[in-house]
Amino acid sequence: MELQDPAFPELRTEAAEATVSLFTDASLITRFVEETEAGTEAGPQEGLGQPPEPRRPHGRYQWPTGAPATVVEGFDPPAVAWGRGHRGVDLAAAEGTQIRSAAAGTVAFAGMVAGRPVVSIDHTDGIRTTYEPVEPTVGAGDTVDVGQVIGTLLPGHRSDGVCALHWGARTGPKTYINPLRLLQPAVIRLKPVRWDR
Repeated sequence: MELQDPAFPELRTEAAEATVSLFTDASLITRFVEETEAGTEAGPQEGLGQPPEPRRPHGRYQWPTGAPATVVEGFDPPAVAWGRGHRGVDLAAAEGTQIRSAAAGTVAFAGMVAGRPVVSIDHTDGIRTTYEPVEPTVGAGDTVDVGQVIGTLLPGHRSDGVCALHWGARTGPKTYINPLRLLQPAVIRLKPVRWDR
């Protein structure tokens, strides 16, 4: 496939092809996130479904399940800090699935909250991610790498019997964000390369 920018004839074809591949990957993930969010507004099960085909992650955050997972319940932030809502997403996974840190960071908490085992990780960008119900293999103060196993998934999070990981993210004590947005690829800008040959 010949890709050449007429304004920059010296631009390498491989770089242009990589750019097309990168934008294809980005559009698939963005479409999945938009469809998932649209589905949660329509109703708890509408618009939710299969994840995109597994691809190399481009951003700093990765799926905590180790691969793309089906969203069982989407993000539904409360209208007020103390109100009802769903402050994360539920990702379908089998009992015993190894749960991984979505990004590098420091374990802020690993223990029981309201009778459920929870792991919380602080990341250098100020985001804290939470994973529930997870039997931890890490402890508070431990440093973790992106993709490092932090525990195993236990059943019992959902009342409908579906085994799922509740994955949450927040930027402040009561400021929750949709963790699926963390999976969007990093923006990469390619600049023309001159070949002096």
